[in-house]
Amino acid sequence: QVQLVESGGGLVQAGGSLRLSCAAFGLTFSNYAVGWFRPAPGKAREFAASITWSIDWRLRNTVYADSVKGRFTISRDNAKNTVYLQMNSLRPEDTAVYYCAAGTSASGLRNGGAQYWGQGTQVTVSS
Repeated sequence: QVQLVESGGGLVQAGGSLRLSCAAFGLTFSNYAVGWFRPAPGKAREFAASITWSIDWRLRNTVYADSVKGRFTISRDNAKNTVYLQMNSLRPEDTAVYYCAAGTSASGLRNGGAQYWGQGTQVTVSS
């Protein structure tokens, strides 16, 4: 059974930081494109950030939505089979349930076409 388990959400004040974690069970993250999403008006999921595996560990194969660029950083720890989302300079509009997802196509993933989804972790940013 494939499971993606998110953690790290919570309540923070505007300008604060959180680090979300997504641990995978039943699949190896290095074989997938992995991303973070949140609900948005008119969309089931809004793409926030994605990461793809490369045999060259020096390559940063990451893509960010304009709304989070410069504030959020996605990373991975292959040894722990975990993907992280470091969120800095948080704003009230970042408040949402954040979902981890994995897919076989990077472009498909960014458009919401993931094969696997986690249950989400709540992030609340107060003003």
